[in-house]
Amino acid sequence: MSDLALEHLTKIYPGSETPAVEGVSLNVESGSLTALLGPSACGKSTILKMIAGLLTPTSGDIRFAGSSVLKQPPQSRDAVMVFQDHLLFPYLTVGENVGFGLKMRVQAKAKINRAVGEILELVQLSGLEQRKPSELSGGQQQRVALARALILRPRILLLDEPFSNLDESLRLEMQTLLKSLHAEMKTTMLFVTHDQEEAITLADKIALLLSGRLRQYDIPQNLYNHPKDREVAQFFGARNFISGRVEAGKFDCPLGQIVLPENAPADGRLLTIRPENIVIGSNASSDNSFPATIASKKFLGSQTRLELDATGQELTVLLSPNIAESLQAGTEIIIQLPRQSLWVLP
Repeated sequence: MSDLALEHLTKIYPGSETPAVEGVSLNVESGSLTALLGPSACGKSTILKMIAGLLTPTSGDIRFAGSSVLKQPPQSRDAVMVFQDHLLFPYLTVGENVGFGLKMRVQAKAKINRAVGEILELVQLSGLEQRKPSELSGGQQQRVALARALILRPRILLLDEPFSNLDESLRLEMQTLLKSLHAEMKTTMLFVTHDQEEAITLADKIALLLSGRLRQYDIPQNLYNHPKDREVAQFFGARNFISGRVEAGKFDCPLGQIVLPENAPADGRLLTIRPENIVIGSNASSDNSFPATIASKKFLGSQTRLELDATGQELTVLLSPNIAESLQAGTEIIIQLPRQSLWVLP
């Protein structure tokens, strides 16, 4: 069942001729954790604000469980938004901040206190009810912001790059917490991020936005291994593109004939393989094996990057430093392009 549907959603800001968001349509399944992924100024936060009711679309529709919410004010939409800056009330305690929404709904004090205690336990902040936001760390403040949103039990939780202001260790900690909260509460969550790794780690599905347009909406594995086009592939780190044509299950190109996986599109003219999937030191008689010369080698920490020249075709390979240790620039090697790691762009 779809909890949220965007239908041809478009937003053009006053004074601009270029849409910030153009014709975006997608269905977010009930209880799912979905990422809006893309570079800065691609329309991610604009979409979130339109869903929350903070911005009015230029055209298109937003539906919750099949019903349009365009005429509903933000407070009536049952969608709560958590911002990059947590926006806690500095003069209220943690408990008062978390319970603020329930207080506005005129809930009984005993009920509010009980709900605050339960949600603070979920976000691992039990015992901090009487502290002020200024007495908390950045990660703790963000947990309070999450608790303040979740205590309302919204139909949809919207998160606008909630962890981008945290250092790496805190960000990883908060990602783990969000994943566990989602598993516990089954709330439909939509979060904005520019971090590919964060999207792949957290999301059930990813909506990739480039220049205001939805380019691919899919499970993380398909965006990574089966990109829709070259731009999508490049966004997810693809660097190897080989021009040619498909003929009888093989890809005819300057390297020779490359045996393709069975599901390869018959009309493809561009072959891609991720840098980490190229095999070094293969048997020259194996399928899809070709001679190459190492043009350069660069240590990157957890990986080593090799730039190869394979009969004029430039290829990039990523290896573990241990495997790459004995390889040097100028060395001639045999590489293999594993059949199941190949993808022909339609």
